Amino acid sequence: MTIDMEHQVMDQDYKKELLDILYARSFKYDPDQGFTLTSGKKSDVYIDVKKTAMSAEAMELIGFTYFRELKLEPIDAIGGITLGADPIAYAAALVSTMNGKYLDAFVIRKEPKKHGTMQWIEGNVKEGAWVCIVEDVVTTGDSTIKAVERAREAGLQVRRVLALVDREEGGAENIKEKARVRFDAIFTKTELMELHKKYNPKKEEKKLPEKPVF
Repeated sequence: MTIDMEHQVMDQDYKKELLDILYARSFKYDPDQGFTLTSGKKSDVYIDVKKTAMSAEAMELIGFTYFRELKLEPIDAIGGITLGADPIAYAAALVSTMNGKYLDAFVIRKEPKKHGTMQWIEGNVKEGAWVCIVEDVVTTGDSTIKAVERAREAGLQVRRVLALVDREEGGAENIKEKARVRFDAIFTKTELMELHKKYNPKKEEKKLPEKPVF
């Protein structure tokens, strides 16, 4: 089944709209107190992508954005480590399939199943399938590298990694070097910071009145 693109909410500014939602829902900036990231690092920026990826207004936009990025890729399925990757993979698989590119979704567990097949990966994806690993946010890239390793151990062929946000803190280089796979991101921390500066311009310092001359 193929949807008539003229009836979709997407237009030429779909990525701009998604970036605006990502900034409004997921971006936090606190240069004074900062935030502790999953990696253990401290940062003045925190990006909670789940608040965007699980919102009704962003789901189709995310799916369509990933579809546009992957529509010419010879891949069979998309997925990543639960929980961050799940809503992105589901949206991408659904919207892509609705537009004629049939993608299955899969989930990589943080721990193997304790019973039955004892497997790491859940979903309708078979050994030998070409896949894209998806991430919500990449910082050091360590969790992404684990996802690629788990997928390969299950016999999947990882063609590329596509993150929604790259924090630009060495993760991209780490993934390329250690996982030997192509890495791309839809957005970067720099783009979100630029948007933050746009919406929060520095207030001009009030000039003190000059002392009167007697």
